[in-house]
Amino acid sequence: MDATDFGSIYQRYAADVFRFALHLCGNRPDAEDILSETFIRAWTSPAGIRVGTVKAYLLMIARNLHLDRVRVAGRTAVLEIDSPDSAPGPETTAVQRDEVRALRSALARLPERERAALLMRGVGDLTYDVIGAALGMSPGAARVTVHRARIKLAGLRARAGEHHEDHT
Repeated sequence: MDATDFGSIYQRYAADVFRFALHLCGNRPDAEDILSETFIRAWTSPAGIRVGTVKAYLLMIARNLHLDRVRVAGRTAVLEIDSPDSAPGPETTAVQRDEVRALRSALARLPERERAALLMRGVGDLTYDVIGAALGMSPGAARVTVHRARIKLAGLRARAGEHHEDHT
């Protein structure tokens, strides 16, 4: 991959990779590190793209980097619930911040593979074929994984809402 191609690939996909990494790890500094390392690995890889699209390949690298960090840290994938909101500006209300915090909390409770598939579909806007290739499963299994993750996420959010109402 030459520098011109790499520059255009970075311009096109950096924001998506960063958002995906931020949702995976829950904090900006780690997401920035994962973003940088993802593009370094993509640029220096002697092999070509190993999955269907450039975007899926980059998200697969970002996920693997996140998993490596979790393994090295010796803990399970946990999001920092109190991480700063990624949407800057004074217009962000307390209700919106609470909603983001609740969503991050619910996402953190999903199994890592389901969370990754759901984020690839929602944040990355990838097809089930591409998600399956990135996660090493069939497109049908990817579809089922995303569906199950959505159901679990909805259940977690509903339980959190009931819990919140009980304490207000």
